Amino acid sequence: MNKQLCGIDEAGRGPLAGSLVIAGVVLKKHVEGLMDSKKLTEKKRETLYPLVMENSDYHIVSFSAQEVDELGISKCLHQGLQSIQNHLQNVDYLFDGNSTFGVENITTMVKADSKVAEVSAASILAKVTHDREIVEMAKLYPEYGFEKHKGYGTKAHMEALIKYGRCPIHRKTFRVKGLD
Repeated sequence: MNKQLCGIDEAGRGPLAGSLVIAGVVLKKHVEGLMDSKKLTEKKRETLYPLVMENSDYHIVSFSAQEVDELGISKCLHQGLQSIQNHLQNVDYLFDGNSTFGVENITTMVKADSKVAEVSAASILAKVTHDREIVEMAKLYPEYGFEKHKGYGTKAHMEALIKYGRCPIHRKTFRVKGLD
């Protein structure tokens, strides 16, 4: 008998601010409309998020900007993948991308978030979790416009960084031209 598949994806690897979020999903029932979270509107992701949660076993791991600075992205991804394996057991693991970050028993596939329903579902849980958190942070630090760019290095975000410096949710190890 084939094992069930646990799809794994992350959100927040590239931003200058906010958490790195890694999600693992084992679908128990088909969820209509799953695809790579980046190809969905925010409204559609928010609609799919509770459907994925209701129809799957899942585990979400989050690393703060401070943890990303202290451990590094690779170590955070390594620990996140291990945490998913510890919480979702007796399944096959498929991680979007081309690296297992040193974690055994994980298969990788580039663009799996566009090809495999379980990875698409994980992509949605990770992205919505990341975006909801950073929108909450925007209320504490309104001068940065986090609700618009979600922490990514847009022109407006870079200008705010240069004007105001870093706030507590910025990654200090991520270099910013004009600031560092």
